[in-house]
Amino acid sequence: MRGHEFLTRLRRLARRRNETVEVVHARGKGSHRTVYFGTRRTILKDPRKEIGKGLLGSMCRDLGIGLDDL
Repeated sequence: MRGHEFLTRLRRLARRRNETVEVVHARGKGSHRTVYFGTRRTILKDPRKEIGKGLLGSMCRDLGIGLDDL
């Protein structure tokens, strides 16, 4: 899954759960961004690049969601 696809799926999940998703470009170094899902946050690397399984699982844990939620 690429970063853009992750954000798209996260936004759909947020609509279903009545949560907010915010992507902050200024709170990231280089091409990294900070993604807020409600009150939780994680770091997203370059949205154009592929996200590995381990990193994807870690990001989901940071946001308090499961991989199957996406």
